[in-house]
Amino acid sequence: MTRTTARSRPWRGLPPARTLSHAALTAGLAVWLMPFAWMVLGSFKTQDEIFADPPTWWPRSPTTGNFTRWLTQLHFGTYFTNSLLVAVITVLGNLLFCSMVGYALAKMDFAGKRVLLGVVLVTIMVPGVVTFVPLFVIVAKLGILNTYGALVLPFLTQPVGVFLMRQFMLDIPDSLMEAARIDGASELRIFTRIVMPLCGPALATLGILTFLGSWNNFLWPIVASQSESMYTLPVALSLYSTGQYSTDYGTLLAGAVLIITPILALFVFLQRYFVQGIATAGLK
Repeated sequence: MTRTTARSRPWRGLPPARTLSHAALTAGLAVWLMPFAWMVLGSFKTQDEIFADPPTWWPRSPTTGNFTRWLTQLHFGTYFTNSLLVAVITVLGNLLFCSMVGYALAKMDFAGKRVLLGVVLVTIMVPGVVTFVPLFVIVAKLGILNTYGALVLPFLTQPVGVFLMRQFMLDIPDSLMEAARIDGASELRIFTRIVMPLCGPALATLGILTFLGSWNNFLWPIVASQSESMYTLPVALSLYSTGQYSTDYGTLLAGAVLIITPILALFVFLQRYFVQGIATAGLK
């Protein structure tokens, strides 16, 4: 009788500590999701309803006017195209160059290898804002301000990506590469035909992290973009959601929803590889 009761109510057999941890995680998840829920619901409200007292969660009179303004009046297509091009080129550059440097640091012996690895690790600890002034001077001297080159070139290779790929490639057996060398394969062929196909989880992780950083990048695009035709979505969001005397919060929330949707879709599509890459490319 006792066994039957325990099977029909499995939650009673859970240890108290585990039950408390589940409750705490559920509460934390609810608190974490509240701002996102408010953002999505607020994007369908008018300005007056957003400031209503007392505030309401569900829109009384849902409207798509905030999204319509972005799609018709504020040239959303131009900003989306700019953000997408910059993000895709940045991701492709990081996947290629970070993998190449990571392969050299993980599987090749050359003079100054430890020094180069130390430089990469030190660079990770340098805040990106510190390099803004020299980056701006270099880009200005090259004459590429207000171009895609100015938005992409400074971020084509990032030290975090190099370190991630190096850590993952350390787990690839050296015997595979030795066998390929005995068969006469060049280092380029080994890299493209053997190493890269085995780095799927790490590449997916690096791609998601790079896309996220590039898509949400605000400070550098607002410095390097000097005309409306080169604005990315975060820059447009900051400039066009603010009026002369007040902020249009409906437009602001709708723009935030439009910005975050592609990131969520990408993460949902690649989450399995992302988790696997993080788990297998940890610190050694």
